[in-house]
Amino acid sequence: METAKISLGAVGLLVTFLLVLPPLVWGHCDTLEGPVVVDAKAALAKGDITPVLKWIPAKEEGEVRDAFAKTLVVRGEGKEAQELADTYFFETLVRLHRASEGAPYTGLKSGGAEEETIVAADQALATGKVDGLVKLVVEAVEKGIRQRFEETMERKKHAEHGVEYGRQYVASYVEFIHYGERIYQAAAHPPSHHAEGAAPAVHAH
Repeated sequence: METAKISLGAVGLLVTFLLVLPPLVWGHCDTLEGPVVVDAKAALAKGDITPVLKWIPAKEEGEVRDAFAKTLVVRGEGKEAQELADTYFFETLVRLHRASEGAPYTGLKSGGAEEETIVAADQALATGKVDGLVKLVVEAVEKGIRQRFEETMERKKHAEHGVEYGRQYVASYVEFIHYGERIYQAAAHPPSHHAEGAAPAVHAH
């Protein structure tokens, strides 16, 4: 029962921690298989821009609409022109979306290298079942805490055997404490759904 309680608490802590990580670290919206481009392909196929507008702030809507209109015109000029036009629209959309997250745009990428948590999160949303993501997160947070704890305990045994041993212990101690603190702080301060144009909240540690 105690183990179950610890695991459940770990889920909440690490899931929240993952949600507030910077987009550059774990985002996959700049991949050709990611949700932004998938919606862009659907929008072009239907000739309706609506599906992609949710990915960008209202202030960028004009640029996206202009790129969409140009793309639709060029697409009718042959297969090669269509591919070039589609890529231009994808890049415009993804660039503006990434900028809205505060992340740099470094080009479109092929999928397949996403973090396990991203794949599991997408699968959860696609299937309506979150068990796979929960299991993955529970295992990750438990492993992370236990590894740091065991290393710190081992070095604590030799901390008084010399200055260098003491420094090794302190290094492990700091990492162990801060690891738990980062996860706890993330859980104690839920992700803010900031309004249009508002700067993200920053919590000092």
